[in-house]
Amino acid sequence: MSVNAVAVERSTQAIKWDKTEEWDKEDVEALLHYFTPSGEKPYRYNYPPPANARESNAEHQPHRVSIQNLRPIATTLSLDVQGGLLVASRSAVNDFYNDEEVRNTYYRESERVIAQATGAKRIFVFDHTRRRREAALSDTGGTQLRREPVTRVHNDYTVRSGPQRVRDLLPEEAARLLQGRFAIINLWRPIRGPLQDAPLAFCDASSVAFEDFVPMDLLYPNRVGETYLVKFNRAHRWYYVPRMQSDEALLIKSYDSAADGRARFTPHSAFEDPTAPADRLPRESIELRALAFY
Repeated sequence: MSVNAVAVERSTQAIKWDKTEEWDKEDVEALLHYFTPSGEKPYRYNYPPPANARESNAEHQPHRVSIQNLRPIATTLSLDVQGGLLVASRSAVNDFYNDEEVRNTYYRESERVIAQATGAKRIFVFDHTRRRREAALSDTGGTQLRREPVTRVHNDYTVRSGPQRVRDLLPEEAARLLQGRFAIINLWRPIRGPLQDAPLAFCDASSVAFEDFVPMDLLYPNRVGETYLVKFNRAHRWYYVPRMQSDEALLIKSYDSAADGRARFTPHSAFEDPTAPADRLPRESIELRALAFY
């Protein structure tokens, strides 16, 4: 059994969900917004754009797809095959809107969860983002702004920007670390549940061709990052977790330096669930990203 298989087996042993209505829920058909190529490289400003400049030149088109209920097959998935994994993960954090508590408590918790699921020897959590379904307001206890759920199909890192993240974050160690395998993992959870508003879906990485990815420039005042947008392909297989709770977390692999056939990039997107009740709670979620070194 491989190291990753052992890690996945360990991580799924703790999953003991009851077979309630979430297990019986049928797959849903919903709209996902895919990139429409225009012949020029897409870009997006991550700060107020210069005068007469468009914030982004990327165009997207909705496509109706089937999104499968992940719960019945949760323990069969692997980060190295499908690129996503559902884990039971209760947090000791009292206030996810308190940056100090998130960094001091949640980062340490997440390091343990990611290490267990991946088998990586070292985990380095480097940022977190809260998303809330309403106009952006100042966070309680912090300066970070709330952000809306992202409703376009994308992947956070590319062949170029994955290694660059290591150079930016760990410059003194980067040359050595980049000689070995590393991954970038997104850990995502609802701040309160059950989550029915703008749930997160991810695409089975094994159903995505590399040609489906389109690099997009992310423009900052002092640097240019890069992320992947995704072109529509009928072969894509999508999953989501109905009525996800705050003691559950999704792990999504957004980059893997290993080019040996395992999952490297995992497209994902929020979507409107047409079966959600009208009185559902507005979506509140937190995600963090981590480097995992093997």
